[in-house]
Amino acid sequence: MLHDEGGTGEPILLLHGLMGSARTWRRHVPWLREHGHVYTFDAAGHGRPAPARLTTEAFVADLAAALDPIAEPMVVIGHSMGGLHGWCFAAAHPDRVRALVVEDMAPDFRGRTAADWAAMIGSWPTPFRDEQHMVEFFGPVAAQYFMDSFELRDDGYHLHGEVPVWRDISEEWGTRDFWSQWAAVRAPALLLEGEFTITPPGQMREMARTPRESETRYEWVAGAGHLVHDDRPEEYRKAVEDFLESL
Repeated sequence: MLHDEGGTGEPILLLHGLMGSARTWRRHVPWLREHGHVYTFDAAGHGRPAPARLTTEAFVADLAAALDPIAEPMVVIGHSMGGLHGWCFAAAHPDRVRALVVEDMAPDFRGRTAADWAAMIGSWPTPFRDEQHMVEFFGPVAAQYFMDSFELRDDGYHLHGEVPVWRDISEEWGTRDFWSQWAAVRAPALLLEGEFTITPPGQMREMARTPRESETRYEWVAGAGHLVHDDRPEEYRKAVEDFLESL
């Protein structure tokens, strides 16, 4: 579940979003190696069994156990669900996180439900025959994300997890908030929000204003959707590299 992507120096950990996989970072691993020793991680429920209880704390505990071989404090870079898990890990294990990047994720989705979203995924024409079928269905950016994540078999691309599990992961976010965990993060942080975000309006800016022990940077990325790192890769790289060089 923990993949050593090479590089030298201080560790950098990449955490993917819901329905993603460690492979969704492959276009960014080469330049990140210039800044440290890069690791990627496959979250539970994504190509391997999910925790018995689908709570954020259970996923963070699973992550923490997998990271035992990494002794040094790390830079944690997370997209969406990975961003949430990253800051909850940083709050629970402050001595293990040197800095944090959160991409398009907010602390409070209370009142929202994933039922319609899960029904939509259940209606997808899986398996997808080939790359062309994926691009026609999702568009080029999302198709690449899912091609990197889904399981490729002889008859095409299959989901690499169970829709009810993914639904319930997201449903938990609609029942609680994670403001206290965010406020407890001691490490300096960079927040990246796409113009066409999935987050509740204004929350990521409010995160940047939340009193914390260390500095928080906030950047709004014009023209980017939820997949900021793939929608606007050059802007994403510049923001992350500037942040890493400032540490």
